[in-house]
Amino acid sequence: MSTHSINDVKSLLVQVAEGDEQAFAQLFKLHYNQLGDFIYRITESKPLTQEIVQDVFLKIWINRSTLPAISCFKAYLMVVARNHAYNCLKQIAREKSRQKQWTDTVLHQAVSGQHETMSGNTAPDAGKLLEEAVELLPPQQKNVYLLSRQEGISHEGIAKRLNISHGTVKKHMVLALRFLKTHLRTNINILILIITTSFRH
Repeated sequence: MSTHSINDVKSLLVQVAEGDEQAFAQLFKLHYNQLGDFIYRITESKPLTQEIVQDVFLKIWINRSTLPAISCFKAYLMVVARNHAYNCLKQIAREKSRQKQWTDTVLHQAVSGQHETMSGNTAPDAGKLLEEAVELLPPQQKNVYLLSRQEGISHEGIAKRLNISHGTVKKHMVLALRFLKTHLRTNINILILIITTSFRH
């Protein structure tokens, strides 16, 4: 960058610090593409990159009074952008971890037969999802599942009570658990999407 260009940027910084919105727009336009390319190499996500670029410039506008003291705006901009990008990625990783934990907990309910509504950081609809999924099972699979998971009856005991073979009980349990896991995973992902979208709006 030439000395003239550096002086132009410093002049823009002073104007932005004084609240000049047109100068801020020029500053944004001057660095937008380069900053976007820099952030994209970190995030590998165009939507996230656009969001971070907007956040970074919003932060710069909010703290515009400090701009005249910055000796190299480009370096400052890249540091701010890099830190914000890494923070966003960490937040996304934590959110994915929480979602996975929630999904795994609900799926564990299907295997263990725990129908209580979960508390803590998990969604209150998790137990309800499982109950609704159980109601969708074919009658015999539902009977076998409930006898095993809710009443704790062994496969042998279920076979005697329902007057079916031990192999049939095992087959019904395998099919029931397979259906519950598939159904719950699908609906949990939909619920997560709905919740995430509602938070964004």
